[in-house]
Amino acid sequence: MKRSLHKTTAFSLVEVTLALGVAAFALTAILGMLPAGLKTQQASVRQTTANGIISVIGADLRAAVRLPPGQVSKQFGLKGQWAANATPDTLYFTNQGKQTGSANVATPPTDAVFRASVTYLFPPVETTSLADITVSWPAQIDPTTGALPAGSVETFIATNR
Repeated sequence: MKRSLHKTTAFSLVEVTLALGVAAFALTAILGMLPAGLKTQQASVRQTTANGIISVIGADLRAAVRLPPGQVSKQFGLKGQWAANATPDTLYFTNQGKQTGSANVATPPTDAVFRASVTYLFPPVETTSLADITVSWPAQIDPTTGALPAGSVETFIATNR
């Protein structure tokens, strides 16, 4: 009887089972990280939108500084000359960063996602006025309960007269 010159090779059942077990463990670990990655991505989108809102408000404040006394800014209706009123202006924005509702309303509109608060720092000097702009989300947080917003971005802006 002659022996075959070709040797047959294959994976054993134990090797295939171990390989499938390692692959299943790796996939489980990767799928377990998906919710954390999605949450981080969502927070990043919110922060980017909030920073865009701050930029637009800052530009409006810079333009409003040169308005005659008693007038408000054209875009958001902010106080042009930093009137002697310590109450902050409150604005509401949608998820796309577009203003919704009127300024300084007590209840946020139903489509509001972001709440922008513009606090004027007194007293303004001859050449510079300061404002604190805070954008927080969600907009519908009830301040009487003391609940904290899910996230916020804050900046100070100095405008030259």
